[in-house]
This record gives sequence, C-alpha cells and structure tokens, in this order.
Amino acid sequence: MTVVAQRTITPEALEAEIAQLRDLDLFGLRARWHSVFRRKAPEHLPRHLLFKILAYQLQAEIFGDLDRETKQFLERVALDPNGGGKLKPAMLRPGRLQPGTILVREWSGAPQRVVVLDDGFAWNGKTYRSLSEIARTITGTRWSGPRFFGLRDRAQQST
Repeated sequence: MTVVAQRTITPEALEAEIAQLRDLDLFGLRARWHSVFRRKAPEHLPRHLLFKILAYQLQAEIFGDLDRETKQFLERVALDPNGGGKLKPAMLRPGRLQPGTILVREWSGAPQRVVVLDDGFAWNGKTYRSLSEIARTITGTRWSGPRFFGLRDRAQQST
C-alpha cells in the first residue's frame, strides 16, 4: 500500500476519523479508498474489508507500519500456512515471543509499542532486558510485564 503524504494527527483525531469510516456506505468507502490510495478500490472487496483496510492504513500512517521482515513473514504465511516449510517450529509455539513481534498496550490514553529483539525489548528508543522493566517504567508501579501486555492470560487460555 502506498501513502501519498504523511499527516500529523492526534490519537483522538484518528479515533474520530475511524468512527467516520464506520458510518460510510460501500460507495463512501470506495471514494475514501480512492483519496487514500490514489487508485480505484478493488470491486471484489466487501464493505467490511474496505473499512478494515482503510482503518489499518490510517493507523499505520500515525503509529508506523509493520517492518519489512514482518511483512515478508506474513506474506509467506498467507501463501502457505507452513511458510513453504521455512518457518521455525518456535515461531508457531504459543507464548513464545519472536524477534520482530510488536506488542501494543494503551496506557493513560497513549499507545505503548514494544518491539521484541533478539536480546531484549525496545521501547521509546531504549533497550530493556525484560517486559517487566518496561511495564514498571510506563506505570511507575511494579507490574508483571507479560501480564501488562496481555501475554500471560493469552498463554493460559491456549493450554
């Protein structure tokens, strides 16, 4: 997807823009698609997919899109759930964070994005050894990092 111009927008304005998208009919979403992507919307896409793609694009413009490596991984998975046999089994294990994973949590109205690295976690331009260090820095109180980012509950549900 190509974005013609970057915009500066607050999270509140983004929410309002996405709310406006929800109110558009199919014709309105196709017109908005044309203004965002500078091309005609694919005819085969139903309204709910047009909405989701447009909302994703608006968020990606503001908060940043996926990195190249993650996009390539998702493209491989989309073409072949086994990634053509190239996916490591650890990538498919629930509860295991792989480098390049982006964790997002909203705290006090602001999105907090953490990138999983080979040797720790990146948040706000600094590298941390644990998610708990980041959760403590964000909140000012002692938190379990996995619980703060919703990983503990998800791992328990999948077992």
